[in-house]
Amino acid sequence: MKRRNFVKKTGLGSLAGILGLDIVYGAKIPENYTLLGLQDPDPFQMFDKDKEMVVLNSKPWNMEAVAHLLDDRITPNKYMFIRNNGLVPENIDVKEWTITFDGESVKEKKTFTLEELKSKFANHTYQLTIECGGNGRSEFDPPAKGNQWTIGAVGCASWTGVRLKDVLKEVGIKDDAVYIGYHAADQHLSRDPNKEPISRGVPISKAMMDETLLAFKMNGEDIPLVHGYPLRLVCGGWPASTSGKWVNRISVRNIVHDGEKMTGSSYKVPCNPVAPGAEVKDEDMCIIESMPVKSLITYPKSGAMIPKGKKLNIRGHAWAGELEISKVSYSIDFGATWSECSLEKPVNRLAWQHFKASIGFPKSGYYEVWARATDSNGVSQPMLLPGWNPKGYLNNACHRIAVKVS
Repeated sequence: MKRRNFVKKTGLGSLAGILGLDIVYGAKIPENYTLLGLQDPDPFQMFDKDKEMVVLNSKPWNMEAVAHLLDDRITPNKYMFIRNNGLVPENIDVKEWTITFDGESVKEKKTFTLEELKSKFANHTYQLTIECGGNGRSEFDPPAKGNQWTIGAVGCASWTGVRLKDVLKEVGIKDDAVYIGYHAADQHLSRDPNKEPISRGVPISKAMMDETLLAFKMNGEDIPLVHGYPLRLVCGGWPASTSGKWVNRISVRNIVHDGEKMTGSSYKVPCNPVAPGAEVKDEDMCIIESMPVKSLITYPKSGAMIPKGKKLNIRGHAWAGELEISKVSYSIDFGATWSECSLEKPVNRLAWQHFKASIGFPKSGYYEVWARATDSNGVSQPMLLPGWNPKGYLNNACHRIAVKVS
């Protein structure tokens, strides 16, 4: 049912539930009137996104790019995917923003203002690839619950901030520290202040890597609100859920962090392969850490048409979590044979790498161009869907575009 029919077809009690508030004078609402609070906002305008971006959910906001929008070497805001779990914070006062470090494994609880972070610690800039763990979920069969991401929940922006390890050293951490967990200012969808929409984290070894940042700039400007302004964690190469937005507290733990979406089956895959559709016990699920090898053809867009005898120039990006890409290959015969693309080295560790190739076709007809990346451990993408898992995570099948030669 469209929201604009709610007032006529839905009771006031249900409407109040949707808004999260009592509707004062609700009995006086004119027939067929649309409450402003129920009118659909324009996310493209709100978040400064390109109109070709695809909205998957509005409560909370989730939005992805299509492949050709990700052609930039550094992903601009207008093409960066949105993955939220709660409500975007409102009325942020950056002058009053603080971040507190606490937990069982800090020597002493400590709080910094944002300005103290910026001035007290060296600033660093890295291009860092972040990808939703569920990117590609829509291809799994049987279907997995959750946002049905296709290929566009990934990006590689330039992030500026301070190294988390520098701040942790200043705070002082005990020898028993094994994990950090983040806490943030976003609200649970229920608006219950006692519930966190998400509170994930990473092992202390990842927290202490040079590229793990408490970031306050994206592509040289203040991070857009929807992407974590004024301060966020960026853990490149790991599921984007570990890169918490609107961070205002870091807990240093002597156990694996047990915050919201760290327990149960969230952001976990079976420790051992299972049959499609199988039920897997929580204790048999393992936390996703480094993301798998993957690539994306960003030019041309699928459906390209070229004249017979002309070569097709393709380009795109490849990434492999904590690892580098060693090669990218393409196939025009559905994976029967492969030819190598030219591949650039990463700008810095955990940045995606750019590839390109010039492809000739033997005759007129329909073709598909497949891209397959191989990581520095020699692991290549599967040509089609990888092993099934209950939550639809880690689909790293080869990306494909359609081409017509005539």
